[in-house]
Amino acid sequence: MRYTNNKIQSMKYLIAVFLFSLSIKGIAQQDAQYTQYMYNTLSINPAYAGNRGMFSAILLHRSQWVGLDGAPETQSLSLHSPVGFGKVGLGLSIVNDKLGPTSETYFNGDVSYTIDTGYNSKLSFGVKLGAHVLDVNFDELQRFDLDDAAFEQNIDNKLSPNIGTGIYFHTDKFYAGLSAPNLLRNEHFEESNNNNTASFVARERIHYYLTSGYVFDINPNLMFKPSTMIKAVSGAPLQVDVTANFLINERLTLGAAYRWDAAVSGLLGYQISNQFQIGLAYDRETTDLGNTQFNDGSFEVFLRYELTRDYDKLLTPRFF
Repeated sequence: MRYTNNKIQSMKYLIAVFLFSLSIKGIAQQDAQYTQYMYNTLSINPAYAGNRGMFSAILLHRSQWVGLDGAPETQSLSLHSPVGFGKVGLGLSIVNDKLGPTSETYFNGDVSYTIDTGYNSKLSFGVKLGAHVLDVNFDELQRFDLDDAAFEQNIDNKLSPNIGTGIYFHTDKFYAGLSAPNLLRNEHFEESNNNNTASFVARERIHYYLTSGYVFDINPNLMFKPSTMIKAVSGAPLQVDVTANFLINERLTLGAAYRWDAAVSGLLGYQISNQFQIGLAYDRETTDLGNTQFNDGSFEVFLRYELTRDYDKLLTPRFF
């Protein structure tokens, strides 16, 4: 099969990203990335389960670095609801993350317990239990060394357990969460070294998330919510997202975000009804990768459904 110069150059970028992401001995694997993290909290923090006070479901798709062959794509589905007297929350999240020849799928169940800490404040504790399925098809790579033993055998449906935890505090105006959605350091790509002992090309690392936000009432028709997410993992730079959203007439959301030394983003959302909300985000890289002709930016879209009735109305519309 013949490849144009653009295809070859695009593949070089993909291989560089792939090797950086999975890298050799000790570089951290990164969890799926979200620009609209404030709407997809359950995927990173199990303590959020049930905290919207009703059944809530969100479906999200992200296409990253559009135009780059084999660039990351992520789909996630999260369902959660309070049960009983509202102290316990149950949730389910499924995340599919694909990068080049790798495909990872996470299946997680979430349980939270909430206590009242004041007249209008709550603190929740959560646990995430599940499994992680990894597939790697090295045949999709354009290998320079066809005899490289590290890429001879594909990985099919490698199953690994997952356990995570988190805490989440909120009032009607403020929220803050701290979580580690995967506490197990699963190892992949096992091989033998010259001493016939096991070694590993890639090892998962614990990702820590700190999220927070506040809602300001500017006037009866305008609300402002700054928010942030900080992600830390050993072996990778600290990731800091800062977002500013405005809610207009309790329907239209307009916002902008900045990912430190990585990207700028625009956000748009619309509350179609009390039950349905849609949202869209566009990222543009501020790194050298964003200046290439193969990267048209990243797109993210979500649809949220909540089991409310037309006459239900919250005193303060939930931004989080």
